[in-house]
Amino acid sequence: MTEKCYIDWNSFHQDVKLLAQKIKATGGFNKIIAISRGGLLPAGILAYELDIRNSQAINISSYDNNERREDDKIELDCNVGEVDNHTLIVDDLSDTGRTFRLVRKLYPQARYAAVYSKPKGHGDVDICAKELPDKWIVFPWDIE
Repeated sequence: MTEKCYIDWNSFHQDVKLLAQKIKATGGFNKIIAISRGGLLPAGILAYELDIRNSQAINISSYDNNERREDDKIELDCNVGEVDNHTLIVDDLSDTGRTFRLVRKLYPQARYAAVYSKPKGHGDVDICAKELPDKWIVFPWDIE
């Protein structure tokens, strides 16, 4: 996968707002959990857009220097309290869906949202703003 898809700050912000509209149409949420690190920025915007004050984060380390770790080597820290069907778990991208599948095993009752999804990861999220092609995604915070 050598082709790249660049996303600028304005597009990202508008896409998170689009995600907020889609989430509003599905029902109410009273807790948002960001999958760190990629989910921190969209979760913050969504917390304002959806007026959710209860915000938490799951820290997950599934990559080392752009290389995927094996499942048994993934570090997961998730002291987020009670999770129910009014909990929204958010990440920036569902690439292969692997992260969402790992977290869903812990919290099957939550709803899962990503700003973007690729073909392999689309089925692992409940809500996404946009589907993207199978290219390397360069987020605005990755641009040097």
